[in-house]
Amino acid sequence: MEAKRGLNSNQLKLIAIIAMTVDHLVWTVEPGFSYKWWAIALHIVGRLTAPIMWFFISEGYHYTHDRKKYAIRLFILAFVSHFAYNFCFGRSMLPFADGSFFNQTGVVWSLAWGMMLLWMNDSPRFKTWQKIVIIFLVCAITFPSDWSCIATVSVFYIGTNRGNFKKQMLWMMLWTVVYALVYFFFIDKVYAAIQLFTGLSIPLLRLYNGERGKWRGMGKPFYLYYPAHLALLGILRIILWGVSGTTWG
Repeated sequence: MEAKRGLNSNQLKLIAIIAMTVDHLVWTVEPGFSYKWWAIALHIVGRLTAPIMWFFISEGYHYTHDRKKYAIRLFILAFVSHFAYNFCFGRSMLPFADGSFFNQTGVVWSLAWGMMLLWMNDSPRFKTWQKIVIIFLVCAITFPSDWSCIATVSVFYIGTNRGNFKKQMLWMMLWTVVYALVYFFFIDKVYAAIQLFTGLSIPLLRLYNGERGKWRGMGKPFYLYYPAHLALLGILRIILWGVSGTTWG
């Protein structure tokens, strides 16, 4: 059977992997947030990663035959990624030990809880008010992670609007704007503007043809690559800046 036109999930995930690696590599070789034009340009490229991850977590939830196993795999990956993430950037493995409340663990923690919100939403066990309370509680739990609770609610709204691409992307951009506003008022205005370039992922996701691609084994490597590349960049950090060097801004 002839493949459909557009991009399959394997191709989109590969784009996400490349963009993520480029973004994190910049953090490693240019510690903190660099205002050099090339660093900003590469951080913009890195904005492609998060929306593709959000999109395919929701797609994975839709297609999985065992939601429980899917959730367990994500939380195990989140646990492993916590150590790889903090090793990569030279941060304490103990949450909040550095006195900060932000970026205490990797994004997989938020992705896993986003999947759980989709599961909760489809369950007849919960009433509407209970679902609202759970969403707020999950947002509090995921707030200290990379991409904060924005990743969680983005997965949730992309998943609950499956079949309506326009609504999926509108919600995704709305939550990105919220994230950017936090950076704008409390952290860094330039980096806030960079967050809005997540919109560059929309034309790519629009090309998604609903197919997996010829290689059936892309799913697990896509997620396992996250802690693996962080660990390698952590080694590079030590080589460049020493054991105590910190590369996160």
